Formats: sequence, structure tokens, C-alpha cells
Amino acid sequence: MDSTTSTGQKNTYNYKVVRQFAIMTIVWGVVGMAIGVFIAAQLAWPWLNNIIDVPYFTFGRLRPLHTNSVIFAFGGSALFATSYYIVQRTCHVRLFSDGLAALTFWGWQLVIVAAAITLPLGMTQSKEYAELEWPIDLLIAVVWTAYAIVFFGTLLKRKTPHIYVANWFFAAFIITITLLHIFNNLVVPVTMFKSYSAYAGVQDAMVQWWYGHNAVGFFLTAAFLGMMYYFIPKQAQRPVYSYRLSIVHFWALIFTYIWAGPHHLHYTALPDWTQSLGMVMSLILLAPSWGGMINGIMTLSGAWEKLRSDPILRFLIVAVSFYGMSTFEGPMMAIKTVNALSHYTDWTIGHVHSGALGWVAMITFGSMYYLIPRIFGRVLYSLKLVEFHFWLATIGVVLYISAMWVSGIMQGLMWRAINADGTLTYSFVESVQAMHPYYVTRWLGGTLFLIGMLIMAYNIFKTVTNPEKGEVNDKIPEPILAH
Repeated sequence: MDSTTSTGQKNTYNYKVVRQFAIMTIVWGVVGMAIGVFIAAQLAWPWLNNIIDVPYFTFGRLRPLHTNSVIFAFGGSALFATSYYIVQRTCHVRLFSDGLAALTFWGWQLVIVAAAITLPLGMTQSKEYAELEWPIDLLIAVVWTAYAIVFFGTLLKRKTPHIYVANWFFAAFIITITLLHIFNNLVVPVTMFKSYSAYAGVQDAMVQWWYGHNAVGFFLTAAFLGMMYYFIPKQAQRPVYSYRLSIVHFWALIFTYIWAGPHHLHYTALPDWTQSLGMVMSLILLAPSWGGMINGIMTLSGAWEKLRSDPILRFLIVAVSFYGMSTFEGPMMAIKTVNALSHYTDWTIGHVHSGALGWVAMITFGSMYYLIPRIFGRVLYSLKLVEFHFWLATIGVVLYISAMWVSGIMQGLMWRAINADGTLTYSFVESVQAMHPYYVTRWLGGTLFLIGMLIMAYNIFKTVTNPEKGEVNDKIPEPILAH
């Protein structure tokens, strides 16, 4: 038996590991976003790279630490917390193994600490989102195996006749990340912290972006859609708009996403037919993505007035709106003629962060504001601070992505501008100079987003340390049934 529920009755759920991952979500969110703001400042004011005369704090060393900390430390902890919570609540059973669940928590934190040590030291495979060297990759494999056993074991012993759709998304995320991690990290170790890829040349690039785009597609999209399908109906106190659409959304999304990786390699040595296949599948991906977005937003049918007074619900709905925008922009950028302008520019950075900040972080914030009071049996300390956080985050992400859109399109146009005699109109340095005000704006947007994260951390700290227990009831029974 775990501790009491918010209603004061005993329950059979393991909330201990959920609480641990939820708190570390907040901690790693602050750390990862703080590093992001600092490296954004380094791009705006390059002298910050030399403020300490050691290589460990330069942009090149800190940038992979930023991406790993926000994706795998912040996002990963959020996914562990929410998937463990949702699978128990919707299956009406305790987690399959408390011991293995504890192993996933401590093992995952060890992975994060190992990344924080090795990446600034320059120990890296030099692969996007897969920088960690082989001993850490093996540790990830152990943790992920334990995670799969816990999750699927819980599904197998469920007391409900069906598997709620959120669990389908979590299941696909666990299985696909397993395959991606194994095959992209096939290496030949030469020392304890140095290895060489088993692939060479364009094959290595193809495998990397099969991994890279599907890390986005399954780690940062499918799994967070699991959050969407649980927490929006719960917070809105409405059933999912269309359960049938959610199933169609699931199967269409997971079939299509896996093929889209080649769009990262337009105009490279990758065979042209492979590039075109990636472009076509990216365009098809628009349909299931928007189907899911519409399903999430339309869950508010008949309850739109809730958005006026509920900032937690606002976080969730704005997140889904950013998901819709990002999944429109992505396929458009995959079109070869558009990609000829956008590739290697800050437009790509804007696109990534509209998804990372607007979708992933915002849906996480809303989910944590719902989840944490319930697993700790406390009433949320301040709804006004949630409101303040919402506006800081929204303004911050809009500033960030707008600056990168303008900067990126300007870069692309300056790089391709030619004089009548065929020479380049602008030098590369001139394009860098022109980007400066947009880099300052990006830093400002990131700073606002970080301040919001700090406010959330304070709000959650005051919530969980409140000695008085509060009653936080769920008004919709488990699982949430649909029309």
C-alpha cells in the first residue's frame, strides 16, 4: 500500500515513483532552460564564451548539454511521471513492479548526471540527440528495459477490458525509442569514453536522422500526446471529443512518422528518391497530426468558458494549438523548394522551439499543475501564479520563435542573393551581423520562459511543503470514456 489519496482513503497505486519523477521534472526544467538562456546569450554576446578561460562553458560544449537536459531530463522525467500515473489510473492496478519502477527513477537520474559530466568534457558521439557515449547508452538500455517491463506488465494485469488510448501512445513511444536507441548507437568502442559509429558516410547520416526525427516524433510527440489524451479531458471535466478519431490518429501517426527522417537531408549525398520519400511522408503526416490537434481542442466543446478562469486548462489547450502550428510548419519546411531557403538557417531553430517550448513544455506545465497536487494530496498554492506563469511562457515563446523566423528567412535570402555578375551580394559575416538584434530578442524570450519556470518551481515547492493536506477530487471517474 502507498500513502493515502487526496480523499484520505487508502489506495493501491504506487505514487512514490510518480512524485519523484514529477519533482525532478521541475528541477531539470529549471536547469535545462537556464543553460539554454545562457547559450542564447553567448550567441548574442560572443564574449561570454571566454568569460571563464576554460572550454567547458563554451557554446559548443554546453549546447548538447542543453538539448539533452531539456529533452531527456525535463521531458523524460515528465513522461515517466505521467505514464506511470496514467497507466495505473486507467488500468485500475498498481505498477507491475515497485522495485523496477524505483530502478527506472534512480537509473534515469544517473544517466542525466553522467551526461552533465561527460558532455562539457567533450566526450561525445557528435550525433544530434544521441551525443552520449557507449557506456551511458548501455545504462539507458538497462533503464529502458526496466521501464518497458513495468509499463507493459501493468497493462497485462489491468482490471479494465480495454486499453485507454493514452496508453497506446505511451506503448508506441517505448517500443520505438527502443529500436531507435539500439540501431543508432551501434558503435565500435576504442576507449572507455570514445567510440566510432558502425555506419559510414551517408548511411550514418540516414540512420542518424531516422533516429533524430523519430526522437522528435515519438519521444517529443507521441508520448506527450498520451498526456494530452488524459489531462485535457480530466482538467476540462469533459470526455474526449471523439474516441474513434483518437484511435485513427494513433495508427496513422505512428505509421507515417517513422518515414519522415530523410527530410533533414535534402540537397545532400542521400539518394534523391530517399529525400523525396521523406518529403512525401512528411506532407502526409499533416493529416493525422491535425486530426489529433482538432480532437484535443474540440474536447472543450460545450465548456469553452472554462478557459476564462482556468489557467491550467489554458496551458493544455495552447500547447495543443502550438502542436497544430508546428505540425503544419514541419511538413511545409520538408518541401524541397521551401527547404532550399530554410535549411541550415535559424528558421529551423524557430520551428524546433515552437514544438519544444510551445507544445512539449506547455503540455508538461499543464499536466504537472494537475498532477502534483493530487499525488501529494495538497491544494495548489496559488492559481494566480499559474496565471502569471502562463502569460510569461506564452509571450516568451512567441518572442523566441518570431525572432528566429525573421532571422532565418533573412539568412536564407541573404545567402542566396547574387549580383548581376553572379557574385554573392552579402558576405557570411554580414548575415551574422544582421542576425544580432534577433538573437537578443530570442534571449529575451527565453529569459521570460525561464522566469515562468522559476515561478512554477516556487509554486510547486509551496504546494508540496504545505503541512496541511487538502482535498483534491477528480470529478470524472477512471478511465475517461468518450462520446
